[in-house]
This record gives sequence, C-alpha cells and structure tokens, in this order.
Amino acid sequence: MTTDVERAVHDYLSHLSVERGLADNTIRSYRRDLRRYLDFLAAAAITDPTAITENDISTFLGSLRTGDVDHTVLGTASAARTIVSVRGLHRFMLREQLVTNDVTAAVKPPRPAARLPKALPLEDIEAILEAAGAPGTTLASRDRALLELLYGTGSRISEAVGLDLDDLDLEDSTVLLRGKGGKQRIVPIGSYARASLVDYLTASRAALVSARVNSPAVFLNARGGRLSRQSAWTVLTRAAKRAGVTADVSPHTLRHSFATHLLDGGADVRVVQELLGHASVTTTQIYTLVTVEKLREIYATAHPRATR
Repeated sequence: MTTDVERAVHDYLSHLSVERGLADNTIRSYRRDLRRYLDFLAAAAITDPTAITENDISTFLGSLRTGDVDHTVLGTASAARTIVSVRGLHRFMLREQLVTNDVTAAVKPPRPAARLPKALPLEDIEAILEAAGAPGTTLASRDRALLELLYGTGSRISEAVGLDLDDLDLEDSTVLLRGKGGKQRIVPIGSYARASLVDYLTASRAALVSARVNSPAVFLNARGGRLSRQSAWTVLTRAAKRAGVTADVSPHTLRHSFATHLLDGGADVRVVQELLGHASVTTTQIYTLVTVEKLREIYATAHPRATR
C-alpha cells in the first residue's frame, strides 16, 4: 500500500521532470536520494508528511554520515546533495498544502571543508613563462602573451580566449574581461604582460590572421580562428613540462597563483575580489587561508618557542 509520503515523492519527481524539465540524470539522483529518505521514514514508522519533525530531518542527516546495513556512508558532498533533495521535497509539499510548515528550513546541509587552492611559487611561474616563449616562433610569441596575461590579470581561461582586440587598451594598460553571468570588469595589465602582448600583436599575430576567417580574437590558432580553451590549456601544460615543473598545472593554477601572490604582497582581499571578478568576498577569502598557512609555517620555523 502506498503511503502519503511515497505519493508526495512520486508527485514531486513528476513535477521536476514535467514542469521543471530537469535532465534524466538529475531526476535519477533525486530519486536515489529520496528513496533513502523514504527508507529512513519507513524504519521510523512515519507515513504521514505532517508527522515529520525537524528532529527527524536532523536524525536523517546524521544517518547519512554513519550509514547502516542497507546504506553506505555518504561523504560531505553527497550528504549535502541528499539534504538538498529532501528540502526540495518539503518545499514542494508546503506549496501543495500537504504540510503546514517546512521542517527542513532550519537544517543546513553539511559544508565541505575548504580546499586550499594550489598556488605555484614565483620561480615556477617565471620558469613556465620563459619556457612558453623560448623557441622564438610566431606561436611562441602568442603563447608567452597568453600565459603572461593569465598570470598578470588572474583571468579565467574562458575570459582570456574570449578576448577581442577592442577589449585591450594597451595605452592605458587595461583589459576588459567578461566573466560569469555576463559581468564585466576592467583589470590592469602589468608591464611584463603588456610587453608580451605588444610583441605578439605587432610582430606575430598578423602571421596568423586568415582572410577567410577574419576573427577579431586577440589569441588566434594556426588557422586564423579563435584559440580554444583546450588549446590554451595545452599551451600551458607544454610550457610547464619544458620548464621542468612537476606539479599539476592548469590555467586555474595561474589564477590561484595571481590571487595568492597578491595577498602575500599585502593586497587587500576586497581589491583581489574585484580583480578576480568574484561576486562575494567570501569566495575570495579562501585565498587568505593560504597566506595564513604560510605565516604559520614561517612562525613554526622562526620563533624560538613555536614548537617543542
């Protein structure tokens, strides 16, 4: 016999599929999460949505982290996703007037531990930049300019390859970057990045231009079209390999390094927030954890009474 809670779950999944048009994989994830929730409620002999309490939700969250005979232990991210599914169900039941209040409102999904971004030391950055322009060819000039821009502005790889010539103001040493959600910001270009861009634009880009394509992009591929994100990634990994840098390096590594080196140099976190194009300073503050770790390391090795 189908219980009222099971009917509510069925109707909610139909709502997600039909009215909200969520992808099949997303629906399967919701179904899996809510199946575990139904198993929990059944074990507690709860069949009526109005009988579910805030304490039940908290207990269910705890069960996700401990597991049982029939269910595996979930990590922080998976447990958080499951609670989000359950909260969605309860908001749906409230809208459908199956319950009179949302008992999940005060229960927050577990937050994953902040992962410190990986920044490269300055000597590794310099080695990569030198290796990018080492051969002295047209493409090497482009590659050096690209990597200097990524590290010199902290731009995302999509922002860099998306640049058009009109976005550069080399006279004013600034660049217009278009970030997530169509947000725009103007970022200063340092002297090294500016010099590399001038060298590329005046001496090398013309050799890549194709009359057939006529692309306005700053960074062109060998056929005259806009350089892709994948190709830009390859430019970096090849330069890192030539430089002998063994750490995992991605375009985002240069962005992390940009932010970390600025904070190490005394920049205010809100200035770094503006340069990175973060909507909230909270996102930027993860980089301050890196500098705190560095301070702790220096303190531990330098202070006579830091350790026993």
